[in-house]
Amino acid sequence: MKRRTGHGGTGDADTGAESAQRLAVLLEAGIAPPRAWRLLAEAGDPVAEAVASSLPGTRVGDVLEAHGETWRQIAIVWAVAETVGAPLASSLRRFSAALSDAQETRDDVAVALAEPAATARLVGWMPLVAIALGLVLGFDILSTLTQPFGIASLVIGILLMLLARRWSARLVRAAQPPPDLPGLQADAVAVALSAGVSVDRALAVVAASGGGTPSDETTTVLALAQRAGAPAVELLRSGAADARRRRRTEGRLRAARLGSRLLLPMGLCTLPAFLLLGVAPMFLSVLAGSTPILAVP
Repeated sequence: MKRRTGHGGTGDADTGAESAQRLAVLLEAGIAPPRAWRLLAEAGDPVAEAVASSLPGTRVGDVLEAHGETWRQIAIVWAVAETVGAPLASSLRRFSAALSDAQETRDDVAVALAEPAATARLVGWMPLVAIALGLVLGFDILSTLTQPFGIASLVIGILLMLLARRWSARLVRAAQPPPDLPGLQADAVAVALSAGVSVDRALAVVAASGGGTPSDETTTVLALAQRAGAPAVELLRSGAADARRRRRTEGRLRAARLGSRLLLPMGLCTLPAFLLLGVAPMFLSVLAGSTPILAVP
């Protein structure tokens, strides 16, 4: 099965982490980066093929950035390591582990969201199921839906169904984890500092490579390392790992809250739509048989 790539999706993250890990192994074996990319391309990696076939002088990071969010993150680490002369192999190995950890977080959240999202989709079809059930039971629902009351029930019911589906989909999207990698900047700065450059130089290189200006968290960790005389590299990597753990916890909490939040569109939209599209036509059908004003001419 072909994995989805290029849009920061699950397949993109999976292949990005796997390719970074393979590349790190090849580099640790003493293979030069251009040769390592060609070997990955020969193994069927489409991104490695794009890198290997790029024009001479093209930056690897520029090629990687065009293949989705995960590859853009790898491009930042690659560019930082290349600029300051940090070991590419160890840098990629550590970063591929971070990508795998982030993917596990997304998988955990996806599993937690699967049940409430599937329930919302299933319940959303209940009004139409009610119409089908009424027809099977012999109610003259189609005739009642041509009456003024029936038309009003049909229009309002359909609008409520659409509103419930859009509302539920919006809640599910809001519960999805963001595509960015927590601790990316801290990891990139740690890669730069591992090459022995100064803090100012490391921050400048990370910013120039697409890692952004120093965040408050990164600045706080660097200031702490300077005051305590502790290794900033380890503090940064520890902070990045903590950020990923917090993201996993937040994702699980959002998934847990989703089940209760989905009750709002179900109760305010789906249930009234069920009554308007399913119960009301059957009720009107019963009245049409005994009330002349509702009878079909």
